[in-house]
Order: sequence, then C-alpha cells, then structure tokens
Amino acid sequence: MGKTAFIFPGQGAQVCGMGQDFYEQTKTGKEIFDRATELLGFSMPELCFEKNDRLDITEYTQAAMVTASTAMLKVMEEQGFRPDVTAGLSLGEYCALAAAGVMSEDDAIRTVRQRGILMQEAVPAGIGGMSAVLGMNAEQINAVVDPIANVQVANYNCPGQIVISGLKEAVEEAAEKLKEAGARRIIPLNVSGPFHSYLLEEAGKKLGEFLEQVEIHRPEIPYVANVTAQYVTEADEVKPLLIRQVSSSVRWQQSVEYMIADGVDRFVEIGPGKTLAGFVKKISRDVTVLNIEKLDDLEKLK
Repeated sequence: MGKTAFIFPGQGAQVCGMGQDFYEQTKTGKEIFDRATELLGFSMPELCFEKNDRLDITEYTQAAMVTASTAMLKVMEEQGFRPDVTAGLSLGEYCALAAAGVMSEDDAIRTVRQRGILMQEAVPAGIGGMSAVLGMNAEQINAVVDPIANVQVANYNCPGQIVISGLKEAVEEAAEKLKEAGARRIIPLNVSGPFHSYLLEEAGKKLGEFLEQVEIHRPEIPYVANVTAQYVTEADEVKPLLIRQVSSSVRWQQSVEYMIADGVDRFVEIGPGKTLAGFVKKISRDVTVLNIEKLDDLEKLK
C-alpha cells in the first residue's frame, strides 16, 4: 500500500461558489467560513458565494482560497480521511501547513490575508508581469532567461509548462527570445503582480515580521516546501522558508517527483478546480489522482 498526499491549489483556481456546499451542508465547514468572517472583519460567504470583483483581487483571493480549501479539509478529517504527506502550490502551501498541524486554521487564514495585502502592495500595477511558457523544458528556458535582467522562472509546474515572472518589459523580451528558441506558446497571465520574483523580496521580509506572532509547531506529518521541494520536519525550518517562498521559484514538479520517489502513489487535490491534478498527471501516469471540490466528491475516497 502506497502513501497518500493531500495537495492544495494556489491563486488562480478561485471560483465563485467554492466550498458553498461544505458551508451549507456541514457544521464543520460552516464553522470555518464563519470563523474567517470573524477573524478578518468581512463576510467570507459573501466573498466566496456571491458574484463580486473582490474574489480576483489578491488581498481577498488568498484568504478566500485558504478558507474554502481548509473547510473541505476539516470535513474530510472529520470523516476519517488522513494524508501521509501534504503539499500546496504557492498559496496552497498554507493549507498544507494546516493539514500537517504546523499552524492553526485561524493562523493560516490570518497569515494569507496579510500575505495577500503585502503582495498586492509590493509592486505598482502594470510594472510587473508573468507568462506561462509551453513546450520547453526547464533547462532550455533557464538558458534563455538567465542572461536577461529582471526576469526569472516563477513556477516549475509540470513538463512543458513553466511560468516566468519579473518586470513587464523583461518578461516580454524573454517571451520573444523563448519563441525564437522554440517555445510552442507563450501565454501572458492575468495577474496583479510579478509573483515569485525578486521584486517581492521586500514583501517576504514584511511577512516575516507578521510571522513572528504566529505559533509554529513541528509537523505532525511531513509537508513539502515549495522552495526546496523536500520535506520539512522541524518547526524552526518553517518561517524562513515561508519568507523565501514569496520571491522564490515554486518547485512544484520537483515536489511531486520527490513525493513519488518516497512512495506516494495517490494524490488528492483539495480545493476548487483540477489544476494540480492536471499537473500531476503530466508528471507521472503511474499514480492515482483525485480532486475534492464538492461534498459529493468525498465518495471517491471510500
């Protein structure tokens, strides 16, 4: 019997209605959403379930995503479902932290609210940009991008899909050179900032100041950090990695490969959409991949 990993999506997967059936049909799910409302001072059900523009604004998106995914997680735990390993893409790492017992659900929600504000404010709108590069491997992309100032790889998502980030002009220059080098397609991303680039180093430092007031525990189960693509097993490793994570590359493909090498053969994506499930399938065809975004989806685990 292999191991099961609970994995959590990041920003960009948000959708109106996420977690609504967990809120309306379970006591535990409702408690998580209501607790988020109490902690943050605005209605989380209204943000997540009613059409509005705020859901796609970073300072709101991050708290909404973690609330919805955490509500699903807590209902799953209540029904006896437990992982051997956890991981999350970028923002999703905070859900992985909660699942691993590293920080409380309250602290995860409060921290990502602050993280979202800091990331939103870090770079004026229109200064930075991000683009997905399709059809090239990491070595090919780095060979083109490394000599160009003010742009870097932000996400190693899966084979054939890597994201670059930095100053808008530098990202555009890199895009042209990547096309010349054989990229199948370059897709500019509709994001509010150059996430996971050096431009957010200051936001990471400020997040570190906020994290000083957050209680961190030794992981009850291992979780995989975005920055290192390796297990974190000690409490004192957590905060430095979360500070670095804001401006460092997300090593998602490497994280999944690391978990598979350790015997993980079932990945359960918890949260809206199937983005991570798609990435995992492209990384390996030899593992089982499930996604949980509706209450009925829990039947898949039985």
